[in-house]
Amino acid sequence: MQSEVAEDPEFTAVPGSQPGTLASRQFYARHLLIPMVAFALMAFVLPWFDIDRWWAGKLYAWQGHAWIWKSSFVTETLVHTFGRMLSVAAWFVVLGLWIRAMARQALSSWRRPLAYLLLATAMAALTVAWMKSWTNVNCPWDLTDFGGKRVYHGLFAARPAGPKGECFPAAHASAGYCWLSLYFFFLATRPNLRWLGFGIAIGFGLLFGFVQQLRGAHFLSHDLWALAVCWLVTLAIYVMVLKGKRVPEAAP
Repeated sequence: MQSEVAEDPEFTAVPGSQPGTLASRQFYARHLLIPMVAFALMAFVLPWFDIDRWWAGKLYAWQGHAWIWKSSFVTETLVHTFGRMLSVAAWFVVLGLWIRAMARQALSSWRRPLAYLLLATAMAALTVAWMKSWTNVNCPWDLTDFGGKRVYHGLFAARPAGPKGECFPAAHASAGYCWLSLYFFFLATRPNLRWLGFGIAIGFGLLFGFVQQLRGAHFLSHDLWALAVCWLVTLAIYVMVLKGKRVPEAAP
């Protein structure tokens, strides 16, 4: 394990640190500062150029000015329903691994990493769902521009009285992005696999997000914010639970 870390120039020896941890200044620059600058730039560009409505308009027009994919088997059942169930099932698989680690002393060093994976994944998804319950933002299919009955308002514009929208951030995309916890799980246990974990989360998040945009359920910015929230939550819990802790020497 130590030889793997030593060969990777991204990891540096820090007094008192453990294998698999980054020098604190580099760690926060790469995992907090740079991602947040990129997010802030995208969060500014999307409304400034009205990219949300432009992209939704393209998808809407491509479907013949109707959300014909809204209720199809592929988008609604296969990706939306089964995709969410797959994410939940994966969480229960991790729960099973954690229970096994709790029961076997030989796997005791994996208890904390697996507990992190359970906690961070759940908290990321729940945070997005909690935000969605009070932000009062409509879906594209609710708006007059796209066949609905409500008037479009910018993301941070005042909302009129009436039925509350519950479409921001994108909860379904968060079913994929919440697994950004895999990046930090592997960072603490198998650093050479961290980008695989990152790719899995981003791949499923993009798939879930695009399909929901195709259905008229979300704007592009809704997915961007879901990604940012999931990254921040999984990062924060990693710092509290795993950063600098002992690395398991064998996979469970």
